[in-house]
Amino acid sequence: MADVRDLYQEVIFEHNKNPRNFGVLENPNRFATGHNPLCGDQLTVYLIVDDDGTVSDVKFEGSGCAISVASASLMTQMIKGKPQEEVEHIFQAFHDVCMKERDVEETPELEKLAVLAGVRDFPSRVKCATLAWHTIHAALERGEQGTEVTTE
Repeated sequence: MADVRDLYQEVIFEHNKNPRNFGVLENPNRFATGHNPLCGDQLTVYLIVDDDGTVSDVKFEGSGCAISVASASLMTQMIKGKPQEEVEHIFQAFHDVCMKERDVEETPELEKLAVLAGVRDFPSRVKCATLAWHTIHAALERGEQGTEVTTE
């Protein structure tokens, strides 16, 4: 069990220290801002969704705890190039794992995100891990004009 926790911490620290796809995306056609008032995490996700529904580019900016930033970083890596329907499927699977509604072993589509499943044992951290995902979900659903998400 210690090896899994060590891997969890290593991935979180690496993606927090060097977040992937961090910054403002020029000319996004979808975006949303998310806020977690519990710990002050705040981020904005920017997307370019092609006419065929593929997420061709994604970036995020903002600040937050290590789990929040790492989750956003991993998310952007995972969804780039994927169809919107697949992104929504991954969002639901990740949410279900974090909420203990599904076991991580049952969700191979989570790939590297599986290391974040450890938050399920720390309820106060679930919102940190899922903030970016709720924000991207809002951007895909109704983010052509921008939208705001607050996790409570």
